[in-house]
Amino acid sequence: MEDVGRGLVDFVRDHQVWAAPVVLLLAFGESLAFISLLVPAWGVLVAIGALIGISDIKFWPVWIAAAVGASLGDWLSYWFGYHFKDRVAEMWPLSRHPDLLPRGQAFVQRWGIPSIYIGRFFGPLRATVPLAAGIFAMPYWRFQLANWTSALIWSAVLLVFGDVISRIVEWIWHAV
Repeated sequence: MEDVGRGLVDFVRDHQVWAAPVVLLLAFGESLAFISLLVPAWGVLVAIGALIGISDIKFWPVWIAAAVGASLGDWLSYWFGYHFKDRVAEMWPLSRHPDLLPRGQAFVQRWGIPSIYIGRFFGPLRATVPLAAGIFAMPYWRFQLANWTSALIWSAVLLVFGDVISRIVEWIWHAV
C-alpha cells in the first residue's frame, strides 16, 4: 500500500495538471464507506499537500477537489445507509468489523450534527458516521450542510498540514 501511495505522490509531482483529479478520487475513496476501511488515503493527501509548498501546484483547485471528493463520498455513504438500513452491517467489509457500525451509530445518536464534523477527522468513524446518519435518517439538508462544510475544513487541514510540514523541513534543511 505504501508503494501505491508513493507512486501517486510521484505521479502528482511529475504531472501537476492531474493533482486535482487525483486528490478528488483519493478524498472520495477516503470518505466512502467500505472503501475507506480498505484504502486509507489521508497520508497521501498530506503528502500531496506537502508538494503544494515546494512546487507549482495551486492550493485552491486541489483544496476544492479534495472537499468535493470527500463530500461526495460521505453523501454516497449517507444514501447507502438511508436505503439499506440494517442490512449494511451484514455487508463486507463491515461484517468483518462488527464493532465499527455500532460505534458510529452511538456516536451519531449522541452528538447529532456535530458528529459529522468530528467523525470526519477520525479514521474508522469517517467511514461509518455518514452511513449511520443515513441509517437513522438524519435530516438530509442538515446532513449535507455539515457534510460539505466539514469536507472543506478537513481537506484544508490535511493539505495545509502537509504544506506546513514541508516548509518546516525545508527551513531546517537550509538552517543546518
